[in-house]
Formats: sequence, structure tokens, C-alpha cells
Amino acid sequence: MATCPECDAEIEVDEFDVDKGDLISCPDCGSNLEVTGTSPVELESVEEDDEDEDEDEEDDDDTNGDDDLDDDADEVEDEEDADREDLD
Repeated sequence: MATCPECDAEIEVDEFDVDKGDLISCPDCGSNLEVTGTSPVELESVEEDDEDEDEDEEDDDDTNGDDDLDDDADEVEDEEDADREDLD
């Protein structure tokens, strides 16, 4: 049994089912918690800002990938234009 650091609710967590660093949610208050110890199970609150930063990084990665696709499409168009000029 572990205790939520936010609302002091008892959370039933089997120490064999979790690993250090795992994230769980408090069933009572919904707080995001990180497992910081497994014998006994210890939990710490996860700051909401950390999740927002991770999402921003993922968005940045997606944007960069899209730019690469746009560049490839531009190159194909340039090659097609050059081929058309050769035919003229």
C-alpha cells in the first residue's frame, strides 16, 4: 500500500507490478505520480509542466519531419520543370 502525496489516499500498488520511474495516477484525486521506490512503494507528484514540455518536443519533431517532406516535394517539382524545359 502506498500513499498519494497530494491527497493522502491509500493506493493499492503491488511492488512487484511496478518499477522505479513508472507513472501511475491516483484513483481519488487524479494526480500523476511517479514511483520513486519499490520496497516499499514510494510515490512522488509529477509536475504538470514536465508533460507539457514533452508534448512540445514531440510537436517540434513532427514539424521538422513535415518540413523535410515539403523539401522533397519541392525537389521533385524542380526536376519535373527541368524535364519539361528539355522537351521544349
